[in-house]
Amino acid sequence: MTPLPAPSGPQHNKYKIGFTFKAAAGYEAEWITPTVYGMSADEVATAAVDLMKALADKGVIDLAAMAAQKVRSTHQAAGNQPAQTPATFRSAAAQTQAPAVAGDACPHGRTLREGQGAKGPWAALFCSAPKGSQCDPLWRQKDGSFS
Repeated sequence: MTPLPAPSGPQHNKYKIGFTFKAAAGYEAEWITPTVYGMSADEVATAAVDLMKALADKGVIDLAAMAAQKVRSTHQAAGNQPAQTPATFRSAAAQTQAPAVAGDACPHGRTLREGQGAKGPWAALFCSAPKGSQCDPLWRQKDGSFS
């Protein structure tokens, strides 16, 4: 009788790393939460890089975003009422609808964020594009304008 090979499932690996890829800061944003396992830290790191590249290259991230948008646009809560958007987590900086700024070339739209820092209150209009392709923020000036 030939002995069976040792089990190789996740429970027998020494290392694991989990990721959370979120489309936005709010709880309503879609999440992808894969986990990678391995017998060494190098094996897990290599698998993590391979996983992230494959998720992007194979369109998993884009497909998850499209599926989430479809669910949001078609889902009806109990009693045929439109689904309520869950409250989003907000940092210490409040976010509100951004005022229009003459001459602003940002094509993505902006969000007004205000907060209290060590030097006092602040406000800025931040680009709504994904990180890496965002336009520069417009900071509130002493006269109340943004530039």
